Amino acid sequence: MFKVGEALIGEEPEVAHIDLIIGEKNGPAGQSFLNGVTNPTRGHTPLLGVIRPNLPTKPSTLIVPKVTVENMEDSEKVFGPAQEAISKAVADAVEEGLIDKEKAEELVVIVNVFIHPKAQNYQKIYRYNYGATKLALKRALNNFPDANKVLEEKERGGHPIMGSRITKLFNPPYLQVALDIPSLDKVKNVVDQIPKSDNITIEIGTPLVKKYGVDVVGELRESKKDAFFVVDLKTLDTGNLETRMVADAGGDGVVISGLAPEPTIENAIKEADKTGIYSIIDTLNVDNPLELIENLDQKPDIVELHRAIDKEDEESHGWQNIEDIRELLGKQGLVAVAGGIRTHNVQEALESGADILVVGRAITNAKDPEGAIRDFLERMEKPDTDQFRVKTDF
Repeated sequence: MFKVGEALIGEEPEVAHIDLIIGEKNGPAGQSFLNGVTNPTRGHTPLLGVIRPNLPTKPSTLIVPKVTVENMEDSEKVFGPAQEAISKAVADAVEEGLIDKEKAEELVVIVNVFIHPKAQNYQKIYRYNYGATKLALKRALNNFPDANKVLEEKERGGHPIMGSRITKLFNPPYLQVALDIPSLDKVKNVVDQIPKSDNITIEIGTPLVKKYGVDVVGELRESKKDAFFVVDLKTLDTGNLETRMVADAGGDGVVISGLAPEPTIENAIKEADKTGIYSIIDTLNVDNPLELIENLDQKPDIVELHRAIDKEDEESHGWQNIEDIRELLGKQGLVAVAGGIRTHNVQEALESGADILVVGRAITNAKDPEGAIRDFLERMEKPDTDQFRVKTDF
């Protein structure tokens, strides 16, 4: 038996974050327990879990401070409320049947405990660490989370210390607001009016990025930390270099022209995969997008079927072969449509199979950009936010 659990409870500075292992004495958990006792590290000296002096908890529990213990004040928080809380939680888990009492002597528990140096309230330290330890034990013994839960939840929230989250596109359709205005002040005005929504992405259009460079991503992210930023370079050469530039600037996706040589496209896709951003092939002026994708050994994350501004008066939107293209991309692949998207043809685009609707002037030139965006979202039947991603527990 070797099981792992984790839990975070409370608020700073007394917040409790527990990493926990429970297993048998004669297994790897027992060996780690022994190594921890016999090989202490300065500032992170493990201590035996006791409910009070002369009463160690069962199963035997080793408590390891995550944060360096600098002085006696730090030490008292660990040896006092944290030690008691963790030890009591383990004993209560036995009493409540979470841990089989008959096996309590056969098992060991190792608990890594986080105590913030600025924590002062011993009552909170105790309560938070008690709750976190009990929850971590329960999760470990129930094998929580399973792989399905991880895949379901991994894009729904961000790590609290990050302060923002790296967004992935897992729940189409999306509205992509294309910022083609070569004026940073006007663009910032539009960005400030974009409502918070899990189904909005922001495109830094080609004219804008040509004027201000890829570092414009950082300026716009100041007001939209969690936004998914696509940088429309329409790369035609040095695919890996330009993709790396976008990744280094904090972009989430890079647009590569479908007119570029195949080696350029594939190098850009490989670099995007390496740096963890999306590769997007723009099919503007490409005669046969399906054939283009078929010929690529490296497939992009997104194919954008793009009708040029100069041809928007034509009836054909170039939205053919969406399902065939998606089949080539695989189950994670997405298809975007761009050029002449208005509220009146949103349904047509969605029925064609589009995952992303790229909209520029219908939003950026609107008197009320926020109202225009909400109109698109309403027609797409997407709410402002996904409430299910704001979870504190399971």
